[in-house]
Amino acid sequence: MDAYLEEELYDLLTYCIQNPNGSVFADGGVDAMENIFYPIEFRIKEEIAKDVKPYRSWWNNITEEWKY
Repeated sequence: MDAYLEEELYDLLTYCIQNPNGSVFADGGVDAMENIFYPIEFRIKEEIAKDVKPYRSWWNNITEEWKY
């Protein structure tokens, strides 16, 4: 599962870097971002019992719809 999540995040970030004025919706958009974030959130809760939600804001400004 780690490799899958890493690959998805890599693809998303690579797209955003190479297309700074592009829309992430062409590559799954907010749904893809949430699909990546939530498994990581649950894993961190289980492994170190910490809340990762405050860090969702790191992805703000990638798309207009992602505002945490």
